[in-house]
Amino acid sequence: MIGIGVVGVGEMGKRHAENVRRHVSGARLVAIADANLERAKQVAAELETETYCDSVEALVARKEINAIVIVSPPKFHPQAIQVAAAAKKHILCEKPLALTLDQADVALEAVAKNGVILQMGHMRRYDPSYVEAMKRIQGGEIGDPIIFKAIGRDAQAPPPSYFQSGANGILLLDSSVHEFDLARWLMRDEVVEVQAYTATLSLPELVQYGYFDSAVANLRFGRGAIGNVESFMNARYGYDIRTEVIGTKGALQIGRLWETGVQVLTEQGCGQQAIKHWLVRFADAYLLEMQDFVETVRSGAAPRVTGRDGRAAIAIALAAEKSSRESRAISVDSAVRVSKP
Repeated sequence: MIGIGVVGVGEMGKRHAENVRRHVSGARLVAIADANLERAKQVAAELETETYCDSVEALVARKEINAIVIVSPPKFHPQAIQVAAAAKKHILCEKPLALTLDQADVALEAVAKNGVILQMGHMRRYDPSYVEAMKRIQGGEIGDPIIFKAIGRDAQAPPPSYFQSGANGILLLDSSVHEFDLARWLMRDEVVEVQAYTATLSLPELVQYGYFDSAVANLRFGRGAIGNVESFMNARYGYDIRTEVIGTKGALQIGRLWETGVQVLTEQGCGQQAIKHWLVRFADAYLLEMQDFVETVRSGAAPRVTGRDGRAAIAIALAAEKSSRESRAISVDSAVRVSKP
Protein backbone atom coordinates (compact mmCIF):
# COMPACT_ATOMS: atom_id res chain seq x y z
CA MET A 1 0.00 0.00 0.00
CA ILE A 2 1.28 3.44 -0.93
CA GLY A 3 0.83 5.85 1.99
CA ILE A 4 -0.38 9.24 0.78
CA GLY A 5 -0.74 12.65 2.40
CA VAL A 6 -2.75 15.49 0.87
CA VAL A 7 -1.68 19.13 1.29
CA GLY A 8 -4.56 21.58 0.94
CA VAL A 9 -8.10 20.26 1.36
CA GLY A 10 -10.27 22.86 -0.27
CA GLU A 11 -12.81 21.68 -2.81
CA MET A 12 -10.30 20.01 -5.14
CA GLY A 13 -8.00 18.74 -2.39
CA LYS A 14 -10.89 17.13 -0.59
CA ARG A 15 -11.84 15.26 -3.78
CA HIS A 16 -8.28 13.99 -4.15
CA ALA A 17 -8.25 12.86 -0.53
CA GLU A 18 -11.63 11.21 -0.91
CA ASN A 19 -10.49 9.34 -4.02
CA VAL A 20 -7.43 8.02 -2.18
CA ARG A 21 -9.46 7.10 0.88
CA ARG A 22 -12.33 5.35 -0.88
CA HIS A 23 -11.74 4.65 -4.55
CA VAL A 24 -8.06 4.15 -5.44
CA SER A 25 -6.67 0.65 -5.09
CA GLY A 26 -3.20 0.15 -3.66
CA ALA A 27 -3.23 3.43 -1.72
CA ARG A 28 -3.94 4.50 1.84
CA LEU A 29 -4.78 8.02 2.99
CA VAL A 30 -2.43 8.53 5.93
CA ALA A 31 -2.91 12.21 6.74
CA ILE A 32 -4.04 15.57 5.44
CA ALA A 33 -2.69 19.08 5.94
CA ASP A 34 -4.18 22.51 5.51
CA ALA A 35 -3.12 25.97 6.66
CA ASN A 36 -6.61 26.19 8.15
CA LEU A 37 -6.28 23.56 10.88
CA GLU A 38 -10.02 23.52 11.55
CA ARG A 39 -10.64 22.72 7.89
CA ALA A 40 -8.07 19.91 8.07
CA LYS A 41 -9.74 18.54 11.18
CA GLN A 42 -13.19 18.65 9.59
CA VAL A 43 -12.13 16.87 6.40
CA ALA A 44 -10.15 14.30 8.36
CA ALA A 45 -13.26 13.51 10.38
CA GLU A 46 -15.41 13.21 7.25
CA LEU A 47 -12.93 10.83 5.66
CA GLU A 48 -12.33 8.90 8.89
CA THR A 49 -8.63 9.71 8.89
CA GLU A 50 -7.09 10.28 12.29
CA THR A 51 -4.05 12.36 11.39
CA TYR A 52 -4.20 15.99 10.31
CA CYS A 53 -1.84 18.96 10.59
CA ASP A 54 -1.34 22.52 9.36
CA SER A 55 1.83 22.33 7.24
CA VAL A 56 3.56 20.31 4.55
CA GLU A 57 6.61 20.06 6.83
CA ALA A 58 4.59 18.24 9.49
CA LEU A 59 3.02 16.01 6.86
CA VAL A 60 6.26 14.78 5.25
CA ALA A 61 7.73 14.04 8.68
CA ARG A 62 5.48 10.99 8.91
CA LYS A 63 7.47 7.91 7.88
CA GLU A 64 4.42 5.97 6.68
CA ILE A 65 3.81 8.54 3.93
CA ASN A 66 5.42 7.58 0.62
CA ALA A 67 3.92 10.33 -1.52
CA ILE A 68 2.08 13.61 -1.18
CA VAL A 69 -0.55 15.36 -3.27
CA ILE A 70 -0.10 19.15 -3.40
CA VAL A 71 -3.38 21.03 -3.74
CA SER A 72 -2.49 24.26 -1.96
CA PRO A 73 -2.81 27.64 -3.77
CA PRO A 74 -0.34 27.89 -6.70
CA LYS A 75 1.92 30.41 -4.97
CA PHE A 76 2.93 27.69 -2.51
CA HIS A 77 3.47 24.82 -4.98
CA PRO A 78 7.25 25.30 -5.52
CA GLN A 79 8.01 25.42 -1.78
CA ALA A 80 5.85 22.37 -1.08
CA ILE A 81 7.61 20.47 -3.88
CA GLN A 82 11.01 21.33 -2.42
CA VAL A 83 9.97 20.23 1.08
CA ALA A 84 8.51 16.96 -0.18
CA ALA A 85 11.47 16.21 -2.43
CA ALA A 86 13.95 16.82 0.39
CA ALA A 87 11.97 14.32 2.49
CA LYS A 88 12.16 11.79 -0.38
CA LYS A 89 8.41 11.78 -0.93
CA HIS A 90 6.99 11.34 -4.42
CA ILE A 91 4.74 14.15 -5.60
CA LEU A 92 1.52 14.75 -7.49
CA CYS A 93 1.20 18.51 -7.84
CA GLU A 94 -1.91 20.30 -9.06
CA LYS A 95 -1.49 22.82 -11.85
CA PRO A 96 0.10 25.26 -12.29
CA LEU A 97 3.57 24.08 -11.36
CA ALA A 98 4.50 27.62 -10.26
CA LEU A 99 3.70 31.26 -10.96
CA THR A 100 7.12 32.02 -12.49
CA LEU A 101 9.63 30.04 -14.53
CA ASP A 102 12.40 30.69 -12.00
CA GLN A 103 10.27 29.12 -9.25
CA ALA A 104 9.46 26.22 -11.54
CA ASP A 105 13.15 25.59 -12.22
CA VAL A 106 14.00 25.58 -8.51
CA ALA A 107 11.26 23.02 -7.89
CA LEU A 108 12.41 20.81 -10.77
CA GLU A 109 16.00 20.96 -9.54
CA ALA A 110 14.88 19.74 -6.10
CA VAL A 111 12.99 16.84 -7.69
CA ALA A 112 15.99 15.82 -9.80
CA LYS A 113 18.46 16.18 -6.93
CA ASN A 114 16.44 13.94 -4.62
CA GLY A 115 15.42 11.35 -7.21
CA VAL A 116 11.68 11.52 -6.58
CA ILE A 117 8.75 11.36 -8.99
CA LEU A 118 6.89 14.54 -9.86
CA GLN A 119 3.61 14.10 -11.70
CA MET A 120 1.67 17.19 -12.76
CA GLY A 121 -2.08 17.40 -12.25
CA HIS A 122 -3.14 18.11 -15.83
CA MET A 123 -6.01 15.71 -15.38
CA ARG A 124 -7.64 16.30 -18.76
CA ARG A 125 -5.06 13.95 -20.25
CA TYR A 126 -6.84 11.22 -18.26
CA ASP A 127 -10.38 12.11 -19.29
CA PRO A 128 -11.74 9.22 -21.39
CA SER A 129 -12.86 11.49 -24.24
CA TYR A 130 -9.45 13.15 -24.53
CA VAL A 131 -7.67 9.80 -24.25
CA GLU A 132 -9.82 8.45 -27.09
CA ALA A 133 -9.09 11.53 -29.20
CA MET A 134 -5.35 11.11 -28.68
CA LYS A 135 -5.52 7.46 -29.76
CA ARG A 136 -7.26 8.50 -32.97
CA ILE A 137 -4.69 11.22 -33.64
CA GLN A 138 -1.83 8.79 -33.06
CA GLY A 139 -3.56 6.31 -35.35
CA GLY A 140 -3.55 8.85 -38.17
CA GLU A 141 -7.34 8.98 -38.43
CA ILE A 142 -7.46 12.74 -39.07
CA GLY A 143 -4.07 13.00 -40.74
CA ASP A 144 -1.59 15.60 -39.55
CA PRO A 145 -3.07 18.03 -36.97
CA ILE A 146 -2.95 21.58 -38.36
CA ILE A 147 -5.41 23.61 -36.24
CA PHE A 148 -6.10 23.46 -32.49
CA LYS A 149 -9.14 25.19 -30.97
CA ALA A 150 -10.20 25.16 -27.32
CA ILE A 151 -12.91 26.75 -25.20
CA GLY A 152 -12.66 26.90 -21.42
CA ARG A 153 -15.55 28.65 -19.69
CA ASP A 154 -16.24 28.45 -15.97
CA ALA A 155 -19.84 28.78 -14.81
CA GLN A 156 -18.93 31.50 -12.33
CA ALA A 157 -15.90 33.23 -10.88
CA PRO A 158 -14.32 32.26 -7.55
CA PRO A 159 -15.22 34.29 -4.43
CA PRO A 160 -13.49 37.68 -3.84
CA SER A 161 -11.07 36.08 -1.37
CA TYR A 162 -9.54 34.12 -4.26
CA PHE A 163 -8.38 37.34 -5.91
CA GLN A 164 -7.58 39.21 -2.71
CA SER A 165 -5.19 36.55 -1.44
CA GLY A 166 -2.52 37.03 -4.12
CA ALA A 167 -1.84 33.29 -3.89
CA ASN A 168 -3.45 32.28 -7.19
CA GLY A 169 -2.51 32.76 -10.81
CA ILE A 170 -4.38 34.99 -13.23
CA LEU A 171 -6.85 33.43 -15.68
CA LEU A 172 -4.14 32.45 -18.17
CA LEU A 173 -2.13 30.63 -15.50
CA ASP A 174 -4.98 29.19 -13.47
CA SER A 175 -7.41 28.11 -16.20
CA SER A 176 -5.93 28.49 -19.69
CA VAL A 177 -2.90 26.45 -18.59
CA HIS A 178 -5.10 23.35 -19.05
CA GLU A 179 -5.74 24.27 -22.68
CA PHE A 180 -2.07 25.09 -23.26
CA ASP A 181 -1.13 21.64 -21.96
CA LEU A 182 -3.74 20.01 -24.21
CA ALA A 183 -2.42 22.01 -27.16
CA ARG A 184 1.10 20.59 -26.73
CA TRP A 185 -0.18 17.09 -26.08
CA LEU A 186 -2.82 16.70 -28.79
CA MET A 187 -0.83 18.54 -31.47
CA ARG A 188 2.35 16.64 -30.47
CA ASP A 189 4.33 19.83 -30.93
CA GLU A 190 5.60 22.82 -28.97
CA VAL A 191 3.98 26.25 -28.99
CA VAL A 192 6.63 28.71 -30.19
CA GLU A 193 4.65 31.95 -30.40
CA VAL A 194 1.55 33.39 -28.77
CA GLN A 195 -0.49 36.56 -29.16
CA ALA A 196 -3.12 37.14 -26.50
CA TYR A 197 -5.90 39.59 -25.77
CA THR A 198 -7.59 40.02 -22.41
CA ALA A 199 -10.60 41.93 -21.06
CA THR A 200 -12.44 42.64 -17.83
CA LEU A 201 -16.00 43.42 -18.91
CA SER A 202 -18.12 40.82 -17.12
CA LEU A 203 -16.50 41.35 -13.70
CA PRO A 204 -15.12 44.93 -13.65
CA GLU A 205 -14.40 44.67 -9.92
CA LEU A 206 -11.43 42.44 -10.78
CA VAL A 207 -9.51 45.41 -12.19
CA GLN A 208 -8.52 46.51 -8.66
CA TYR A 209 -6.75 43.15 -8.15
CA GLY A 210 -4.99 43.17 -11.52
CA TYR A 211 -7.10 40.28 -12.85
CA PHE A 212 -9.15 39.90 -16.02
CA ASP A 213 -12.19 37.72 -16.65
CA SER A 214 -11.67 36.70 -20.28
CA ALA A 215 -8.81 35.94 -22.63
CA VAL A 216 -8.17 34.81 -26.18
CA ALA A 217 -4.75 33.50 -27.21
CA ASN A 218 -3.63 32.67 -30.73
CA LEU A 219 -0.90 30.04 -30.97
CA ARG A 220 1.75 29.08 -33.48
CA PHE A 221 3.40 25.66 -33.24
CA GLY A 222 6.94 24.65 -34.11
CA ARG A 223 6.01 22.74 -37.27
CA GLY A 224 3.75 25.51 -38.56
CA ALA A 225 0.34 24.52 -37.16
CA ILE A 226 -1.83 27.20 -35.55
CA GLY A 227 -4.33 27.36 -32.71
CA ASN A 228 -6.70 29.42 -30.60
CA VAL A 229 -7.61 29.23 -26.91
CA GLU A 230 -10.58 31.08 -25.37
CA SER A 231 -11.00 31.38 -21.59
CA PHE A 232 -13.84 32.98 -19.63
CA MET A 233 -14.51 32.75 -15.91
CA ASN A 234 -18.14 33.86 -15.69
CA ALA A 235 -20.22 32.10 -18.38
CA ARG A 236 -23.18 31.61 -15.99
CA TYR A 237 -24.98 29.04 -18.15
CA GLY A 238 -22.64 26.16 -17.28
CA TYR A 239 -19.15 24.71 -17.21
CA ASP A 240 -18.21 24.57 -20.88
CA ILE A 241 -15.04 22.75 -21.90
CA ARG A 242 -14.65 21.87 -25.58
CA THR A 243 -11.71 21.17 -27.85
CA GLU A 244 -11.34 20.65 -31.57
CA VAL A 245 -8.37 19.35 -33.54
CA ILE A 246 -8.49 19.77 -37.30
CA GLY A 247 -6.19 17.62 -39.40
CA THR A 248 -5.37 17.12 -43.06
CA LYS A 249 -7.88 14.25 -43.32
CA GLY A 250 -10.61 15.24 -40.87
CA ALA A 251 -11.34 16.68 -37.43
CA LEU A 252 -12.06 15.66 -33.85
CA GLN A 253 -14.49 17.45 -31.56
CA ILE A 254 -13.96 16.67 -27.88
CA GLY A 255 -16.06 17.46 -24.84
CA ARG A 256 -19.66 18.13 -23.97
CA LEU A 257 -21.78 20.80 -22.37
CA TRP A 258 -24.83 18.75 -21.39
CA GLU A 259 -25.01 16.81 -18.13
CA THR A 260 -26.93 13.93 -19.73
CA GLY A 261 -27.94 12.77 -23.18
CA VAL A 262 -31.60 13.42 -22.44
CA GLN A 263 -33.33 16.38 -24.08
CA VAL A 264 -36.58 17.59 -22.51
CA LEU A 265 -39.31 18.82 -24.86
CA THR A 266 -42.44 20.48 -23.40
CA GLU A 267 -44.85 23.24 -24.38
CA GLN A 268 -42.54 25.64 -22.53
CA GLY A 269 -39.73 24.78 -24.91
CA CYS A 270 -36.81 22.41 -25.35
CA GLY A 271 -33.80 22.15 -23.14
CA GLN A 272 -31.09 20.20 -21.43
CA GLN A 273 -29.30 20.61 -18.12
CA ALA A 274 -25.80 22.02 -18.62
CA ILE A 275 -22.87 20.79 -16.56
CA LYS A 276 -22.31 23.32 -13.78
CA HIS A 277 -19.14 22.18 -12.05
CA TRP A 278 -15.67 20.96 -13.01
CA LEU A 279 -15.73 18.15 -10.44
CA VAL A 280 -18.78 16.77 -12.25
CA ARG A 281 -17.30 17.04 -15.74
CA PHE A 282 -13.90 15.61 -14.83
CA ALA A 283 -14.78 13.24 -11.99
CA ASP A 284 -13.44 10.24 -13.91
CA ALA A 285 -10.29 12.09 -14.93
CA TYR A 286 -9.38 12.96 -11.32
CA LEU A 287 -9.87 9.36 -10.24
CA LEU A 288 -7.91 7.88 -13.16
CA GLU A 289 -5.13 10.41 -12.61
CA MET A 290 -4.76 9.40 -8.97
CA GLN A 291 -4.82 5.70 -9.76
CA ASP A 292 -2.10 6.24 -12.36
CA PHE A 293 0.00 8.20 -9.84
CA VAL A 294 -0.18 5.36 -7.33
CA GLU A 295 0.83 2.82 -9.98
CA THR A 296 3.67 5.09 -11.13
CA VAL A 297 5.01 5.39 -7.57
CA ARG A 298 4.76 1.63 -7.11
CA SER A 299 6.57 0.82 -10.36
CA GLY A 300 9.07 3.68 -10.32
CA ALA A 301 8.22 4.48 -13.93
CA ALA A 302 8.30 7.96 -15.41
CA PRO A 303 4.99 9.81 -14.91
CA ARG A 304 2.65 10.31 -17.82
CA VAL A 305 2.57 14.07 -17.19
CA THR A 306 6.00 15.32 -16.11
CA GLY A 307 7.39 18.39 -14.41
CA ARG A 308 8.69 19.44 -17.80
CA ASP A 309 5.11 19.36 -19.10
CA GLY A 310 4.07 21.56 -16.20
CA ARG A 311 6.86 24.05 -16.94
CA ALA A 312 6.07 24.16 -20.64
CA ALA A 313 2.41 24.96 -19.96
CA ILE A 314 3.20 27.88 -17.64
CA ALA A 315 5.81 29.16 -20.12
CA ILE A 316 3.02 29.53 -22.68
CA ALA A 317 0.71 31.13 -20.10
CA LEU A 318 3.34 33.65 -19.04
CA ALA A 319 4.14 34.49 -22.65
CA ALA A 320 0.42 35.02 -23.27
CA GLU A 321 0.20 37.33 -20.26
CA LYS A 322 3.16 39.35 -21.53
CA SER A 323 1.60 39.50 -24.98
CA SER A 324 -1.65 40.91 -23.59
CA ARG A 325 0.25 43.61 -21.67
CA GLU A 326 2.52 44.59 -24.55
CA SER A 327 0.02 44.14 -27.42
CA ARG A 328 2.39 42.08 -29.53
CA ALA A 329 3.23 38.49 -30.36
CA ILE A 330 5.69 36.87 -27.95
CA SER A 331 8.06 34.01 -28.73
CA VAL A 332 7.88 31.20 -26.17
CA ASP A 333 10.19 28.70 -27.82
CA SER A 334 13.20 29.56 -25.67
CA ALA A 335 11.08 29.54 -22.48
CA VAL A 336 9.58 26.14 -23.28
CA ARG A 337 12.94 24.47 -23.69
CA VAL A 338 14.19 22.98 -20.44
CA SER A 339 17.93 22.61 -20.13
CA LYS A 340 17.81 21.42 -16.53
CA PRO A 341 16.31 18.07 -15.35
